[in-house]
Amino acid sequence: MSYVSDNNIKKITVPYLQKCKQNGHKISMLTCYDYTMASILDNAGIEVILVGDSAANVMAGYETTLPITLDEMIYHSISVKRAIHRALLVVDLPFGSYQGNKEVALQSAFRMMKEGRAEALKIEGGIEIVDTVRTLVHAGIPIMGHLGLTPQSVNQFGGYGLRAKEEDEAEKLFSDAFELQSAGAFAIVLEKIPSELAATVSSKLSIPVIGIGAGNGCDGQVLVLQDMLGMNTHIVPKFVRKYADIAITINHAVKTYMEDVKTGNFPGTEESY
Repeated sequence: MSYVSDNNIKKITVPYLQKCKQNGHKISMLTCYDYTMASILDNAGIEVILVGDSAANVMAGYETTLPITLDEMIYHSISVKRAIHRALLVVDLPFGSYQGNKEVALQSAFRMMKEGRAEALKIEGGIEIVDTVRTLVHAGIPIMGHLGLTPQSVNQFGGYGLRAKEEDEAEKLFSDAFELQSAGAFAIVLEKIPSELAATVSSKLSIPVIGIGAGNGCDGQVLVLQDMLGMNTHIVPKFVRKYADIAITINHAVKTYMEDVKTGNFPGTEESY
């Protein structure tokens, strides 16, 4: 088994990701929220597509991820699902759809799997949600955990700063990771924590650890698609590497189109019937 270029893998599955961990192959993951972009990512060979609740920021313009609803996440999930054939589709359960009540979590998860056609779900938190993770896993739903900077807790944290830099929080994160693994989580995202801590957690767990702002010692990486493509022209986190400047390309294309329309250069004979 090799990296993304292995065309013999017709469908990325949870067991495939676990084999990646065992064989030391890094896992590639990006967020996506719509059909067109999902088709491009899937054709490129990305292994995991995350329909993140970051859609609240990227697609809807909210300051946090908190306002997005379960119905809206289902809409984004099914839009992406229609486009992909190879990648594993993981979807965030949004704030308020699983916290504090296992039955509510189960119903939210059923809806996301049935209506949104998700293949796995991601939820944020540690020991506080372990019973919920166990319940969902027992129901046959693959669960990815999320520790460190958990954006749904931004008001509790007071911002988006580095997490687990103090010893007590680092110890809790380490413990939480093992609790999630014991509860049946198939993978964990670690966001914006010290690289050394993330590498240690990754080396100790038997399940894949996906980093975002957590250094190169994780089993894979995830970024927000619009950030890595240079479409986000606002504040970009330090951990983002821009692989393109699509915002500049789009701006130029729009201005050229406007000029062609105003000068009568578009449409031309070749675009007319």
